[in-house]
Amino acid sequence: MTLLEVKDLKQHFTIKKGFLGEKKIVKAVDGVSLHIEHGETLGIVGESGCGKSSLGRTILQLLKPTSGEIIFNGKNITHLPRREMKTVRKDMQLVFQDPYASLNPRSKIRSILETPLIVHGMNNKAERMKIIESLIDKIGIRKEQLDRYPHEFSGGQRQRIGIARSLTLNPKLIIADEPVSALDVSVQSQVLNLMVDLQKEFNLSYMFISHDLSVVQHISDRVAVMYLGKIVEIANVEDLYKNPLHPYTKALLTAVPQPDPTKKRERIILQGDLPSPVNPPSGCPFHTRCPVATAECKTEVPELREKEMGHWAACIHVQPAQLEKPRLIIS
Repeated sequence: MTLLEVKDLKQHFTIKKGFLGEKKIVKAVDGVSLHIEHGETLGIVGESGCGKSSLGRTILQLLKPTSGEIIFNGKNITHLPRREMKTVRKDMQLVFQDPYASLNPRSKIRSILETPLIVHGMNNKAERMKIIESLIDKIGIRKEQLDRYPHEFSGGQRQRIGIARSLTLNPKLIIADEPVSALDVSVQSQVLNLMVDLQKEFNLSYMFISHDLSVVQHISDRVAVMYLGKIVEIANVEDLYKNPLHPYTKALLTAVPQPDPTKKRERIILQGDLPSPVNPPSGCPFHTRCPVATAECKTEVPELREKEMGHWAACIHVQPAQLEKPRLIIS
């Protein structure tokens, strides 16, 4: 059953550039369509600046979308008034990237965890404490530590507290924006395993945003690859890592460190820098760096099409296999 469906979502920012204040449009998210099922984890990967975080914040309505539709739990929330959106936000929560900046340094942990419950109308203090004490037990924080301040905890502990805060309202969807990138590798695995355990216990759905493909592989059911505000490939995690179709995905996967030094893998080096979202290339946005680009790629904009069963890619050089029920665009 589909929990979240995004249709042709766009997030464009207007900026002034130059001495005369010439207006430019930054196409941070440019026509993204995807869906997340109940209990599923969708990984979002791509280089810095590709629009991953803007996508997550737009879905949560922290940024109002330029156009497109966001359908959550069967309800179109794209243009909901602020008061109605507050009710929906109980079911949609965010885990921030930086565990040091995301917790108020002036508040004790008890207050940090209690605030969402107060904001959403839980006036019974005993019930609030019952929920909080249950959550901290699950994340490995002792009851007596509730009256400490964030600076008294390690980075891993702070991120666990951030995860607990996102769970206080018993949400259905959590958007995790680079939740382990600021942590040591050994701590990353602990936090990832905690998130997997919590997902099973609370029947959560995750949108897991990261630039680390090995982390995404560990936690995701499906993976969407973003480039310059667009999704260029989306598939089940096994299919995408074993048989990447888009040239950009292939290049990203060759950059993942190989744990076995005896195995050699040819590295695909992309030429040039990531183009500016203010002035994206014509045709395929990846053609300026693509090792297999042709003249046709400079003019034709590739659509995200199903090339193999459940495996979508936006590349004119990838021919679709014979599908049982061919479909034109992702829904």
